[in-house]
Amino acid sequence: MEHIKLQLGALIVLIYIAFIYLRECKKYHRELTETLFDELLLLGVISVILDGATAFTVNNLDIVHPVVNTILHALFLVSLDAVIFVLFLYMLHITETYPKGRKYQILLFLPFVLNVIVVVCFIDGLEYVEGAYTNYSMGVSAYTCYIMSAIYIILTVATFFRSWKKIESHRRTSIFTYLVILVSVTTIQMIFPEILISSIAVTIFILGIYMNQEDPALRELSKYHNETVMSFANLIENRDNNTGGHIKRTVRYVRLITDELRERDYYSDILTDEYVANLLKSAPMHDIGKISVPDAVLCKPGRLTNEEFEQMKQHTEKGGDIIRETFRNLGNEEYRKVAFEVARFHHEKWNGKGYPDGLKRKEIPLCARIMAVADVFDAISENRCYRAAMPMDKCFEIIAQGSGQDFDPLIAELFVEIRDKVEAAHADLAGSSDDDVHKLF
Repeated sequence: MEHIKLQLGALIVLIYIAFIYLRECKKYHRELTETLFDELLLLGVISVILDGATAFTVNNLDIVHPVVNTILHALFLVSLDAVIFVLFLYMLHITETYPKGRKYQILLFLPFVLNVIVVVCFIDGLEYVEGAYTNYSMGVSAYTCYIMSAIYIILTVATFFRSWKKIESHRRTSIFTYLVILVSVTTIQMIFPEILISSIAVTIFILGIYMNQEDPALRELSKYHNETVMSFANLIENRDNNTGGHIKRTVRYVRLITDELRERDYYSDILTDEYVANLLKSAPMHDIGKISVPDAVLCKPGRLTNEEFEQMKQHTEKGGDIIRETFRNLGNEEYRKVAFEVARFHHEKWNGKGYPDGLKRKEIPLCARIMAVADVFDAISENRCYRAAMPMDKCFEIIAQGSGQDFDPLIAELFVEIRDKVEAAHADLAGSSDDDVHKLF
C-alpha cells in the first residue's frame, strides 16, 4: 500500500468532486455541461485508478502476471495522454477557439491517435527500473506518452495566453494557477520518473476547473444574480409606464451593434467576449438611477420644466452611485466597471453637450456610446407617456442626423446601415415584456 498512498488520496478527492458535482447538477436540475468537463472528470478518475494499479504492479512484479502488468501500463499511458488531450480540447471550448473545419479537427486529433498507436505497439518493450524508493517503467511507450503530454500541455498554455481576453478576468488567475501546477508537476515527473506524482497534476487541475468554472452552485448563483438585477431594472422601467419591453429591445439593439462592430473588426481591442457579455448584462440597468426621480417628474405627460429636467438628469449620477455601491463586493470588477459606465454616461454626447460630466468623443466609454444609440432609438420608436412613437423613417433619420453630434459617428452610421436587422428585431419584440430578458444573454 505504501506505493499507492498518493494515488489513493488523489482518487478520494476526485470521487468526492464527482459526487458533489453530480449532486449539484441534480439539485439545480442542470444538464451535464457541454464543455467536456464531464469527460475530463471521468478520464481523471480512470487515470488515477490506473496510476495506482501500475504503481502497485511495477513494485510487485513477482506476484503480478506480466500480461496484466503490460495491459495496465498500456491503459494508464493512454488514459494519461487522454486526460491531457481533453484538457486541451476543454481550453479550446471555453475560449471559443475550437476549429470548425473538418480538416483542422482531424489535424487536432491526429497526434493523439498516433501517440496511442505508438504506445500500444511498443508497450511490450517497457523496462521496469528499480529505484531507491519505488520501481518505475521506461521505454518508447513511456517516452512517447511524456512527449505527447508535453506537446498538448504547451498547446493548452499557448491557447490560454492567446485567448487571454476571451476569459473572464476574475477567472484568469485561477486558470493560470492550475496550469502552472500542471506544467510544474509534469516537468518534475519527466525529470524524476521515479517519484510517480502525475496523479497530483490530474487532481489539482480538475479541482481547479470545478471550483473556478464548473460548480453548478456557482452557476446557479450567477443566474439568480442576473435575474434579480433584471427584475430590479424591470421594476424601475415600469415606473414611467415603459411596459412595452424597453429592456429587451435595448439589449437586442446593443447586441446587434456589438456583433456588427466585431464583424467589421472595429474596437477589437475593447470588444472582447467578456466585455460584450458584461455590456449585455449591464444594458438593462442603464436607467437604474430613475428610482431616485419623483413620479411626478418621471411620469409627467407633458414637457418638463427646467427644474424638472435637472431632476431627471440626476438619474445618471444616481445610477452610477447605485451600481458602485450595490456591486462593490460582487467580485467581478470588470462587470462593475462596465455597469457603472453604462448607467452614468449613456446620456453623454459626442460633441460634449451631454450630461452629467460633459464628456466628448472618445472620453465617453465605448459601452456608453453604444448604449446611447440603442436607448435613443428605442425612446423615439416607441410610445411614451409624453408622445406617440415616431415612424421608422424618422427614427433612423434622427440617428443619422445625430452622427458626430449626439452619437459616435461610426456607431450611428453602422446602426443605420443595419436598418433591416434593427427593424427585424423591433418587429420580433413588438408587444413583448421584459420578464424574460435574461434569455437574451
